[in-house]
Amino acid sequence: MRDSRALLIKSTTDFPALRRVGARVLQVNVGYLCNLSCVHCHVNAGPMRTEMMDEATLELLLSVIEKGDFTTLDLTGGAPEMHPGFRRLVRAARMKGLEVIDRCNLTILLEPDYEDMAAFLAEEGVRIVASLPCYEQENVEKQRGKGVYADSIEALMQLNKLGYGVDGSGLILDLVYNPGGASLPPPQQALEQDYKRELATRFDIQFNQLLTITNMPISRFGAVLLAHDEFDPYMELLRENYNATTIPALMCRDTVSVDYLGNLYDCDFNQMLELPLRTQGKERHLSDLLSSDFAGNEIAVADHCFGCTAGAGSSCGGALS
Repeated sequence: MRDSRALLIKSTTDFPALRRVGARVLQVNVGYLCNLSCVHCHVNAGPMRTEMMDEATLELLLSVIEKGDFTTLDLTGGAPEMHPGFRRLVRAARMKGLEVIDRCNLTILLEPDYEDMAAFLAEEGVRIVASLPCYEQENVEKQRGKGVYADSIEALMQLNKLGYGVDGSGLILDLVYNPGGASLPPPQQALEQDYKRELATRFDIQFNQLLTITNMPISRFGAVLLAHDEFDPYMELLRENYNATTIPALMCRDTVSVDYLGNLYDCDFNQMLELPLRTQGKERHLSDLLSSDFAGNEIAVADHCFGCTAGAGSSCGGALS
């Protein structure tokens, strides 16, 4: 759900100007269908969403992967695994030598028709970045729903059995922390130590890294902020904690975000705010990636960008400094 303030911040931001350095990461949102409806979800995904990438756009995406010079394919949603073409995309990217990231909610691995998904991901050497907003059951279920904690733990155990998160296996399992409300994440390294200690002690679970990600004041989380009169205070918190040292590492500088229709954006947050990637005043499409990486192009910025530069910074890869 977009809010009218999202339109206002497009033209009133004083966030510094940014330019792209190219396109190393291809981040693709294949659709908004998901088996969960998490409070902090910035794409407002859920079981009732029907928006999914069609076959023609999927074929074009496969051509872009084949002909492009990307190093990483980052698949997100919704639950990206629910798209019928998910496995085709993974196989094509891995055959090209790309790292593939699956933004996984963990519980999808236990759903009917997806019981072999974890094994498929392991066979293809896919890096899993999995949402687990806390190691405590109460906090997880407050954000993600009743029963999600137990299912997440079961899925993590399954992944560990396949080698994910285990030293020397080469199978990377990273977890993602989001704050439970209108606050910045704590220091990433210290929290990672807490996660590793608690998950190992309670369940003998291993993982590689913890990524702390700041909640963006858009879509479902933005609506929650508005409902509790916390939108303006949260925006002020982000502004007050602006950290200029995070600018060089911002994901928008070398990532191209693609929506399920094939439209291009500088990041998936801009995608949700309908702030498209433009060159020469023209909105760009997936087909344009066959001939350009948009190096030097100006990045579309707005007030939500303060979320990526607040405190230690935040991106899809966690803290920036």
